[in-house]
Amino acid sequence: MIKAIVNISLKAGVLDSQGKAVHHALESLHFNAVKDVRVGKQIVLQLDCDDKKKALADVTKMCEDLLANTVIEDYDIELV
Repeated sequence: MIKAIVNISLKAGVLDSQGKAVHHALESLHFNAVKDVRVGKQIVLQLDCDDKKKALADVTKMCEDLLANTVIEDYDIELV
């Protein structure tokens, strides 16, 4: 059994309106040290597989086909 952790974030240069809203809210709560906020998502997958090479290939394909919008998002995969 392999756990795959996929972190997805907007590419640099893509406007993150949710991040801007969180940043504004934090400033209104007087957390003035925060200079920028980027909001992403994390997907955790449990795979019935023992081959890390195959698991990585499968999760990469999942990201490319469904989990991430590769036009505007980057993703990082960690196998545990």
